Amino acid sequence: MNEFTHKIATLDDIPAIEQLMTLSIKQLLGPLLTKDQLEASFDSMGLDDQLIKDKTYFMIFSKDIFVGCGGWSNRETLFGGNHTPNRDKKFLNPETDSARIRAMYTHPNWIRKGVGSLVITLGEKAARELGFKKCELMATLSGKLLYEAKGYKSTENNLFETDSGKTVPMIRMEKII
Repeated sequence: MNEFTHKIATLDDIPAIEQLMTLSIKQLLGPLLTKDQLEASFDSMGLDDQLIKDKTYFMIFSKDIFVGCGGWSNRETLFGGNHTPNRDKKFLNPETDSARIRAMYTHPNWIRKGVGSLVITLGEKAARELGFKKCELMATLSGKLLYEAKGYKSTENNLFETDSGKTVPMIRMEKII
């Protein structure tokens, strides 16, 4: 098992995070989708810098190698990047709402080594510390098996549709923490 370290991402880390996101989407999700679905993925996914501003976004390292990232949120937005049209900065109520697990990406050379599991563990722990009892997320086809292995249950199948009419399948999932 690899020993990983993590840090809270800063705005200065955005170029490295965006590079990893693009690589992860193309190489891990791309083979599972059609060309149009992959294009739609770039509209539905990406960096939401509110996570960085809120200090809820983690960068994962093996020694000094950046191997993955992801985070959690106590805001309404469930998924997507700054460019995705579903932004809502409203804070969630831990008594009635689910915290969000957000924007998880792993370098293709580091899949199935515990990177994603660590991000989930860190996010769930932080959410519990704020009083949340549940977490939810919007899974891609490449992430669904990991989330199921970590105890998340599918609650809804979705098709994200871009302005150009292209769609990509996504799965809403939740877990009691």
